[in-house]
Amino acid sequence: MWQTIKEDFQVVSQRDPALRSGLEIILAYPGFHAIVLHRMAHALWRQGLTTLSRFVSHVGRFLTGIEIHPGAKIGRRFFIDHGMGVVIGETAEIGDDVTIYQGVTLGGTSTQRIKRHPTIEDSVTIFSGAAVLGPVTVGRHSRVGAGSVLVTSVPAHSTVVGIPGKVVKVEAQHTPTGKAIIDLNSADLPDPIAKALSAVGDYIEKLEKKVDDLSARQGGLEEKTAEETEEINRIKAALRSTDG
Repeated sequence: MWQTIKEDFQVVSQRDPALRSGLEIILAYPGFHAIVLHRMAHALWRQGLTTLSRFVSHVGRFLTGIEIHPGAKIGRRFFIDHGMGVVIGETAEIGDDVTIYQGVTLGGTSTQRIKRHPTIEDSVTIFSGAAVLGPVTVGRHSRVGAGSVLVTSVPAHSTVVGIPGKVVKVEAQHTPTGKAIIDLNSADLPDPIAKALSAVGDYIEKLEKKVDDLSARQGGLEEKTAEETEEINRIKAALRSTDG
């Protein structure tokens, strides 16, 4: 456990450019405090000391604003940035090298004592305010966009946005050595609504062009018909004058 906590300490400096010293982690990083207290609470939980573990978890919630049930299984190098309002349920399972931001919920969708919380695989990033609900699986190296609500499982290397969350991009992200890249960039997350509206706009533009072409063709036909009618009238008039 202490080796795991040491890795949790070290990973803060790797993923937070605002860090100035190791002392800041000890004194001013609630995400680190929350995970340390959870490691302790989880150890007590596994020994059957459920009430004591829940009390340790409650103290962690009071101090940090982050609620992690002691039954949740969390892997190595877990990083919670800012953290206020994070909720992680009892049967949640989190892999290694996962990063989550403030306001994230890993919630359940059942009142039964079953697997009812998400499984987050290795190297997943979940941005601010996102909710992953139910016993779904988020595949490794995936990203869940800010404010998204994910209620279905998604494969590895997915980018998920929207309510309900939908996969809008699938792309592998690895270094040449195979080590996972921790991608914290949320600025390039696609907007499926904007994409759909853009497609509708393009379709409307094509329809307008077709209507314009048909109108021009109809105008030409009407003009031609008027010329033919005038010519026929001239011929009739000439015939009448000849008969006279």
